[in-house]
Amino acid sequence: MDYAPLIEKRRQRLAELDEAVSSPEFYNDPKKAGVLTREHAQIKKLLALWDEWQSIGRQIADNEIMAKGDDPEFAAMAAEELPELRTRHESLATEVQYALLPRDLTEDRDAIVEIRAGTGGDEAGLFAADLMRMYSRYVDTMGWKIEPMDASTSDAGGYREVVFKVTGEEVFRYLKYESGVHRVQRVPATEAQGRIHTSTATVAVLPEADEIDIEIKPDDLRIEVCRASGAGGQGVNTTDSAVQVLHYPTGLIVRCQDGRSQIKNKEKALSILRSRLLEKKQQEEAAKYSANRKSLIGGGGREEVVGADLVGQGLLLLMELGLSLFAELAGGGGVHLGALADVDVGGAGAAVPQALAEGEEDALVLAAHGAEDAYAVVPRGRRFGA
Repeated sequence: MDYAPLIEKRRQRLAELDEAVSSPEFYNDPKKAGVLTREHAQIKKLLALWDEWQSIGRQIADNEIMAKGDDPEFAAMAAEELPELRTRHESLATEVQYALLPRDLTEDRDAIVEIRAGTGGDEAGLFAADLMRMYSRYVDTMGWKIEPMDASTSDAGGYREVVFKVTGEEVFRYLKYESGVHRVQRVPATEAQGRIHTSTATVAVLPEADEIDIEIKPDDLRIEVCRASGAGGQGVNTTDSAVQVLHYPTGLIVRCQDGRSQIKNKEKALSILRSRLLEKKQQEEAAKYSANRKSLIGGGGREEVVGADLVGQGLLLLMELGLSLFAELAGGGGVHLGALADVDVGGAGAAVPQALAEGEEDALVLAAHGAEDAYAVVPRGRRFGA
């Protein structure tokens, strides 16, 4: 596929964004400015990938020509470089394809990871600690950084709950699929008879929310300070460094006691609260979309039919207000059912709207004959021509 036209559109968009960013009024709307800034960074990265992909493509073409040259030494060097160049070229092509796709606005953000022990008692806490170590090593591998935010240890040395922030490039893109329930089956350290136990832990990965994403009014918060619990010595246990934040509108409670500074703990607690509120907002929007979609398509059952074109019989089936209305198509055209008004129905002695308004179960089928405005009301279940 030729991506050049799409890349050209991105270049034009980048020029528009450069002009917008240089405007003195750019930061008058912080939320819009944040969105445009992220879009600007994404397009610049895409164009850098595209330029590198084209450059390596030219190198591959040059090396292929040199590999067929008369100089054996240069030919051998060029041929030796080709496999590595081709591998990089294919990798860049995949990255360019991904960068061209419509992106989730939260993919480039840092992530807040919450791990909680589930079913399994002390073994679940140990499993939560294992997950924490696993993610820590993965973060080191990716070149990211971990910032502890809150932790509650168990008696066996594991975690009841641990919350940490991961910062780096495209963190949420890679970690968002870790959310859910994780299970382990093993002989735990707490088992004396060698039996296999099944334990679970829950992982929630939230995109870090900016202040422009979620507006938290001071009047909606109740902030309490107290002394931290657990190990920590005089620097923690003898000062009111722990912070608990209650959000009145949602009832969400966030507690942070990891740091020695009350101010830093408050900042961390508000950061966690914003991320949870952003997730809640996204879930509500997704649920609203899902409900609207389901109301439009239903479950696909026959009882949910709103329209069916029976081409072989020249009929159009409509289900409205719980009534089955059949209208015969005249000469392949359509019949405007909304035009039915006070029509004398073939000597039946009643107008169609009146019959429908009275809800008569035997007055459900309408037939239009030819191009004339002659309609007939026939009993339910009776077929045309019968």
